[in-house]
Amino acid sequence: MSTVLFALLALALLAVIFGAILGYASERFKVEADPLVDQINDLLPQTQCGQCGYPGCKPYAEAIANGDEINKCPPGGEATIKHLADLMGVDPKPLDDAHGEEDVKKVAYIREDECIGCTKCIQACPVDAIVGASKVMHTVIVDECTGCDLCVDPCPVDCIDMVPVQTPMTHWKWNEPLIPVKNVNE
Repeated sequence: MSTVLFALLALALLAVIFGAILGYASERFKVEADPLVDQINDLLPQTQCGQCGYPGCKPYAEAIANGDEINKCPPGGEATIKHLADLMGVDPKPLDDAHGEEDVKKVAYIREDECIGCTKCIQACPVDAIVGASKVMHTVIVDECTGCDLCVDPCPVDCIDMVPVQTPMTHWKWNEPLIPVKNVNE
């Protein structure tokens, strides 16, 4: 019994020592993030599609903070460009055609009867919106899919389509003061 107690006390002591070392190191070697990069990153659509020429939204946010153009994000479109221009204090520019064009929001759809379960689309998806296993059909979690289109090209049987997002009436945002209402009883 005393050996077990001694072992537990030794492990607890080691845990406290290493915890203190890690706590000190995290404060001593902390890297301060640029708040402007975080603000820019919050405005970007987080599709991680790479259409801007950067591997994701965070690297593009860092590039914008360092002076790169604000008009390279097709998924964000004109609205994102306007918000970025307001934040950066520059004039909004039209979307750069070299990086694509603003389109209707789309999500991936896998024709499951044709899927061979190769997992190439799962590996290509930057947000893990595709579920499945090797040699088993895959499917897309629509709420997680950002419509980046990166899963389409790797598919060897071409069973992935990008379909427009259906917006049911429950998702409509009504601006009530602008809706004309007439009282027919008067």
